Amino acid sequence: MSAAGPSPGAKAPSGGSAANEVAGMGAVVRWLDEVKWDAQGLVPVIAQEQGSNDVLMFAWMNREALQKTAELGRAVYFSRSRGKLWFKGEESGHVQTVHEIRLDCDNDVILLKVTQLGHAPGIACHTGRHSCFFSLYEDGAWRVVEPVLKDPETIYK
Repeated sequence: MSAAGPSPGAKAPSGGSAANEVAGMGAVVRWLDEVKWDAQGLVPVIAQEQGSNDVLMFAWMNREALQKTAELGRAVYFSRSRGKLWFKGEESGHVQTVHEIRLDCDNDVILLKVTQLGHAPGIACHTGRHSCFFSLYEDGAWRVVEPVLKDPETIYK
């Protein structure tokens, strides 16, 4: 695991024996304990596209989501509206492969460096756009500046 986080497909520390698995779980607990979770046990997460550095989306993670993201090398978030884990792309096919997991200077925001899969160019937003940040404030109003790449009605069946 690099200082920035696990590489894609990185597994949580374990060695195969029961003793190593217990030691490995201690390592998991330690790095997760360094995150400053809010009162609901969540941390804000920014997904940024590797290469272009486009900010794709903002979401939340609980402890289990962050651990699964590190283990699987793909983005797993916590859906506050559904109250459960949300494996990015589970319905749309727009999976995010995670290259790096970074923690900010205050330990209270996560940055994921990702490759957005499932459509070219990548669609991260449920509106069918590349990024959730498609509205630009100009002259006292919000203006849509990114096109819909795919009709959301055809994404979520």
